[in-house]
Formats: sequence, C-alpha cells, structure tokens
Amino acid sequence: MRPPVILEPSATFSSSSSPTDRRLNTLARHLSQFPDHNQMASHISPSPTASSDSVFAHIAQAPEDPILGVTVAYNKDPSPIKLNLGVGAYRTEEGKPLVLDVVRRVEHQLLNDLSRNKEYIPIVGLADFNKLSAKLIFGADSPAIQENRVSTVQGLSGTGSLRVGGEFLAKHYHQRIIYLPQPTWGNHTKIFALAGLTVKTYRYYAPATRGLDFQGLLEDLGSAPSGSVVLLHACAHNPTGVDPTLEQWEQIRQLIRSKSLLPFFDSAYQGFASGSLDADAQPIRLFVADGGELLAAQSYAKNMGLYGERVGALNIVSKSADVASRVESQLKLVIRPMYSSPPIHGASIVAAILKDRDLYNDWTIELKAMADRIINMRQQLFDALRTRGDWSHIIKQIGMFTFTGLNPEQVSFMTKEYHIYMTSDGRISMAGLSSRTVPHLADAIHSAVTGVA
Repeated sequence: MRPPVILEPSATFSSSSSPTDRRLNTLARHLSQFPDHNQMASHISPSPTASSDSVFAHIAQAPEDPILGVTVAYNKDPSPIKLNLGVGAYRTEEGKPLVLDVVRRVEHQLLNDLSRNKEYIPIVGLADFNKLSAKLIFGADSPAIQENRVSTVQGLSGTGSLRVGGEFLAKHYHQRIIYLPQPTWGNHTKIFALAGLTVKTYRYYAPATRGLDFQGLLEDLGSAPSGSVVLLHACAHNPTGVDPTLEQWEQIRQLIRSKSLLPFFDSAYQGFASGSLDADAQPIRLFVADGGELLAAQSYAKNMGLYGERVGALNIVSKSADVASRVESQLKLVIRPMYSSPPIHGASIVAAILKDRDLYNDWTIELKAMADRIINMRQQLFDALRTRGDWSHIIKQIGMFTFTGLNPEQVSFMTKEYHIYMTSDGRISMAGLSSRTVPHLADAIHSAVTGVA
C-alpha cells in the first residue's frame, strides 16, 4: 500500500512525481497562505444533525419507472436467451444500438470546425435548428410559416418540449384541462400534471378489436368542455401502434375545431412510422391548413437516433405574426428558470443535416431503412403466429410498438419461462426483434395465450 502523502508547504516535487503528488503540493501551497488554517479546522463545530438521522430519513424508496424498470430487470437476468422488448429505442438486426452514418459524418465535420465554441446559445435555441424543424413538421410551403405565425423553441427532446408547452398553457391559457388518449405514453400524465394542468382521458383503444375506438373517441371529445386541450399522437401511437386513417383524422379535426378545443400534437416518430416524413406529418398539416391554432412537440430521438442528445422542439401556431411574437417572448420566461438554454451539440447535428441537400437525402435513406426493418419484423412475427390464431393486428398497427393484447399474467409468464421482457400492458418494441429472435417470441406468445388465462 502506498504511504500517505504529508502536506508540507515547503515540499518540492520533481517532474517525475505522480499527478496526485503534484495536486497535493499545489493544495499545500495554497493553504500555506493562511497561517491559521490548521487552527481554523480544529475549531469547526459539528453540525447539530451530524450524529442524528438524516433529514431525509422519512423518504420512501420510489418504485422503478414501469418502462425503464424493464431494462433494469433484463440486465439482472443471466440467461443467454433473454430478450428485451421494453426499450423504446431502435436496434439493429444484431440487437445493437445504431448511430446513423450521416450523424457520424456531421459530428466529424463539427469536430474539425475550429471556429466552433461552447458558448451558451439563446434561450430559444439555435435559430437554424428552429427554422428547419418547423419546416420539417409543417412543410416548406406551410402558410403558417410563410405568414410568420409559428413560434418554435428548441427543447430537451420531446419530453422537455411537452413540459415547456404544458407550463406555458398552465400560465397563459384560459382552460387548464388536457385530455389524453387512453392509453398513452406513461410519462404524459406526469408531465402535464406537474406542469399544472388537470389531466382527463378520452377513449382511444378498443381491446376487443385491438384497434381504434373511433366512436368512443368522438363521444368523449364531443363532451369535453369548450376550450379543453387535446393531446394527439401525430403518428405511430405509443403504446398501441393504432393510428386513425386520414378520413378519421379529418373528422377529428372538424370536431376539435367545432368545439373550440386546442390540439397539442406529440410528434415523436416523424418518418419513423411509415418511412415517409411527409406522410407521417400529414395529420398535423391538416390542422395547420385550416388556419387554426395548435401546439406540436417534436423529437429527433427516434428518426435521427439522437436519444441521448435530448434534442427536440416545441412549435406553437398562432393566429397572427404579432401573437406569435408575444408567445415566443413568454416561452422564454418559461424556459429561463427551467434550464436557462438548451444544449448545442444535438441541435447542431440536426441543423447541419436539414440544411444540406445531400446530407438530408442520405438521412431519409437511412430513416426509411430503419422503418422498413421494423415493418419487416411485424410481418415476420405475424407469419410465425398466423397459424396459431388471429394476430392480424400486428401488421395493422404501425411504428415502433405493437400492443399485443397480452395481459399482465401472460407477460409475467413469458418473463419467467422464456426470459422475454416487456411492459406489463403487453406492449413490445418491434425494434428489439430480429429474424433470429422472432421464433422464440412467437413460441412464448403462443404458450402464454394457451396456458395462462
């Protein structure tokens, strides 16, 4: 064991001294400027709470997040055949995370640009990023953009953008009720409740058909108080994978506008659902085209694979450019005490890709390849189950997730007997599957359905 280093202010260390020795020597010289430093230390009285229990001793252990907890359990399982279908992130055929080639190239460019710095960026984020994000979601020819009626601020991915939007509505909108589809992403309820809104639900999923409860949706929104906020999944509904048709979207739009409800879109999967950026944005563009107001949060976690960069945007479409300017000014006051300004790296990657034609085209190719692999996994799973019952909903649903219809007991059985991990509501991530693991999952599903009530 190495003997302790004695802090002597007069001690000198050679160039061959260890970094630790040199740091300690620097500290000793610093302390030597205060002759009474040893005396001072000896006179420091202990905190009144030093010998008692922690002031936080009453705090209970919080439960694991129901989604992230799946991965925690998976990581503890030593089985070589274990399969994690709970994570909401893309995986390759080999089960590995993917960094897009176009992202790697842009990061290399950014790294070698010595003119770049790490200064704070504006409260609303990078200007290019905001402008290009609005064009991506609303379309380059959007009348709202051309008339300067869009306020866009960079957010901390989709989650942070939703929270900023919720805080803004709680402070400035006359109706503090928000309706969420039942079911919805588990974090939605917490985000809006903590933002200060009253959360209610509207019917969305029909377990009997494993499809959309369209009549229930219309009835519930039809009875919502005038002015209520309505959260809508732009595409690839999470967790069900069930989306309205364009004709149904048009009926939803007419109902929302006739009731003076305020639509708030969550667009987490643009381009990732169908493989087409324009097709996946079509529901939002229907609402923008009628000249009405709306909010739209967007994320680049899935479609650019920038999960850990936490990059997204909140867009608010207003009636006029003057209102949009005032809305942006108030969004700044929401953001400033929350996180001051957003991070620069992820937004720089997005902006570089969106403004360069070649990079943009390369991105769309990689994006479609991810979407196509997920669609292929749906088909393979359906094919493996087609002789074992009606599993047609697997190929009718869209996006990263499939709502299998499995109950919690069946999910628990599959975890225990087959080492397959998913959320207790039976949601599976199609991106976590591969051609190699599809047969294992199909056998597990069939065993669970036939053996567990």
